Amino acid sequence: MSIAKKLIPLAVVAALVLADDMGMDMDEKVEFHPVNAGSKTFHWITTLFLLLILPSVSSVLAFAEVFHLASVFHIVSLAYSALESLFLDFPDNVDNHENRTSKGTSWFLTWELAATVFLGTLINGSNIVMNKFWPQKAQSFSTSSRMAIRAYKTVAFTSVLTGWVRVCMAPVALFGFCYGKSTGQCIAHGIMGSSFILYGFVLAWVLTIPWIRNHRRLNGDPNVKSQEFWDSTIMCLWGIVNTFTEHRWGREEWNHGDYQHTSMGIIWWCGGLLGMWLSRKNNTRSVVPALLLIYTGWAMSEHSQHLVISTKVHGLFGLVLMSGGLSRIVEICFLLNDNGATENGKILTFQHIPPFSLVLSGILFMSANEEQLNLVHDLGADHSSYILVVSGAGFLIYLWMQMLLTLYLHLVGYDENGELSKLDGYANITSDDVDNFELDDLSDEDPRETTA
Repeated sequence: MSIAKKLIPLAVVAALVLADDMGMDMDEKVEFHPVNAGSKTFHWITTLFLLLILPSVSSVLAFAEVFHLASVFHIVSLAYSALESLFLDFPDNVDNHENRTSKGTSWFLTWELAATVFLGTLINGSNIVMNKFWPQKAQSFSTSSRMAIRAYKTVAFTSVLTGWVRVCMAPVALFGFCYGKSTGQCIAHGIMGSSFILYGFVLAWVLTIPWIRNHRRLNGDPNVKSQEFWDSTIMCLWGIVNTFTEHRWGREEWNHGDYQHTSMGIIWWCGGLLGMWLSRKNNTRSVVPALLLIYTGWAMSEHSQHLVISTKVHGLFGLVLMSGGLSRIVEICFLLNDNGATENGKILTFQHIPPFSLVLSGILFMSANEEQLNLVHDLGADHSSYILVVSGAGFLIYLWMQMLLTLYLHLVGYDENGELSKLDGYANITSDDVDNFELDDLSDEDPRETTA
């Protein structure tokens, strides 16, 4: 009994030390009382559906050339965006106003959606302004005008990107984040995280759309550049930008963060140049972009942070990014054997890991800015709970990407070989198909006879 009495105080002290090391001191929990939390949450959810989800569906309809329904959805988004820009704000708890960056994004999205609606109604012939004042010009911009259609598709897609920025900026405005010295870090996390998510979407797009996935396998064009060539090109350009923008060369002193981000930019443009050279011709695959992801993930996982919770979140972000790069190497070298797709043109289950890892790492990095993690720490939540919630958002984002791509395939239709057939009516003809064509059969069926 005496031994137990001696061990109990030691156990209590050890528990307190462990809790302090993990950064979970519940005695210092900060009370957080948001103003009008219910109405603000409803406002954000409405914005999510009408300025991001609905425009993304409209963009899919536009690319599938279902212009009438796409225009209707864009009109709905435009009406809500204009209403929000004029009358609805995302005020913070400090001085009850929305920061100008968030509000400016709202106005920019409104005008962008207005341009989208103008082009959409111009294509389907329902543009009131053009039909009334310039009827002859309005007829020339019918569905036969490919230039107008390309412009409409481009603006429809960029409006989705702007809607993403708007939805992400709203919580920043609500919580009063990213003022003063925190502005640079917020911009870096937002841009880099969104870039990883966009990269994941590109990989999912190339993987899911059969016309893109099987085109190189079916046509066998040696002059087509591989996916890694374009990945390396983008990484090289991004690395150059990071090298010369993360630190003001010659105008300020170097700090810890400058060394981290500038060194990352250097390895990206160095590796990007190598990847471009190795995959420059003959549709050659390369593992250099995947290696750059692994190095970036390792560097991020090793970044020292002020809070333990921040170190934990950055560590998992690095692990997820490294797993994305490693799975990409396995896919290229062992599953596809350096080919562009599988022999039968089907998607392997493992092939979803690289794009999903990029999406998950992107949302983790966006959620790892210092002010946001300070709030989570002050509320008494631990890193595991926070990571699970953020990872849930990553699952939903990748689910939404796959649903949009599936909707697109359903709208345009594709044949059994995986080639798009609805838009232009053409499909690939293989050597086996050539043998089945008999001109004699066609001549036998013609009842007409030639006369001298």
